[in-house]
Amino acid sequence: MSPGNHKTGTAGASNIATLSGATRLYVIVGDPIAQVRAPAGLTAAFAARGHDGILVPVQVAPADLSDFLGVARRLKNLDGIVATIPHKFACYQACASATDRAHFLRTVNLMRRRADGAWHGDMVDGLGFVGAARAKGIDPDGMRALLVGAGGAGSAIALAMVEAGVREIAIHDTAIERRDVLIDQLNRLGKGRALAGSTDPTGFGFVANATPAGMMEGDPVPVDVAKLAPSTYCGCVITKPEVSPFIAAARKIGCVTATGTDMYQQHQGIMMDFLLG
Repeated sequence: MSPGNHKTGTAGASNIATLSGATRLYVIVGDPIAQVRAPAGLTAAFAARGHDGILVPVQVAPADLSDFLGVARRLKNLDGIVATIPHKFACYQACASATDRAHFLRTVNLMRRRADGAWHGDMVDGLGFVGAARAKGIDPDGMRALLVGAGGAGSAIALAMVEAGVREIAIHDTAIERRDVLIDQLNRLGKGRALAGSTDPTGFGFVANATPAGMMEGDPVPVDVAKLAPSTYCGCVITKPEVSPFIAAARKIGCVTATGTDMYQQHQGIMMDFLLG
C-alpha cells in the first residue's frame, strides 16, 4: 500500500502521545546506526506534512540484511526504508524497480513500498551534498574536485557533481576496483572528466569526504589537510560528530565548509517527497 495514502489532519503526529496502531512505520537500517540523525528530523517532517508516520532506527549486520528485508516485505504497516552504511548496494538488489539515477549507481538510500508490495528505490545522497555546497555559495560548475570514497554515498556524490558541471573529478578509494568501476561509469557520460585521485588536495577547489573516516576517535583524516588552500571548499558526509576532524581542520585554514548535517538538511525534503510517493 502506498505510504501517501495514510494521512492525518494534524501536525502533531510526531508526538509520542499521538502514536497509535494506525501510525505508518518507516525504518532506517544500518550498521552502526547510533550516529544517524534522520529519525527525529523525518518524523517531524512527516507531522509537518500531516502524515501519521514515524522513522525508527534499526541496526542490522550485513549478514542479516537479507533476512531482515524478507521480514520487512511482510510487515503491512511498513511503508518505507532508509538505507545507510553499509547497506546501500545490497538494498538496491532488493528493489523491484528504481529511478534511473539508482540504476546507474546500482545503489539506493531510499525504498518505498509499491502498490504490489515490492520496493521502489532511489539514491539522493548526491543531491543533498551538492545542495549543501550551493547553500554555502559554492557552485561546482567548472571546478576541479577531489572525492574521497567511492561507496554508496560517494558514487552518488560523484554523479551529482558531474551532473552539476565539474570539469574534472579525481576519485580516491582504497578499494581500487570499486574506484575504477565508478570512474569508467562517469566517463561514459561524456561530461566532466573522471580519473584516479589521492589524498593530496593540492589544486582542487572542491574536496569531498564520502567515507566514515572521522566517526571514530583515532580515525585518519581523509585528505592531507596541510595541503588545503583557504579557497578550497570542503564538504563531509559525517553527521556524528557534527563537525568531523576533517571539517574542523579545514575551518582552521579558512575554508568554506559543509557538514553531514548540512547535507541532510538539504535533502530531507527530497527524501520526504520520495517516501510519500
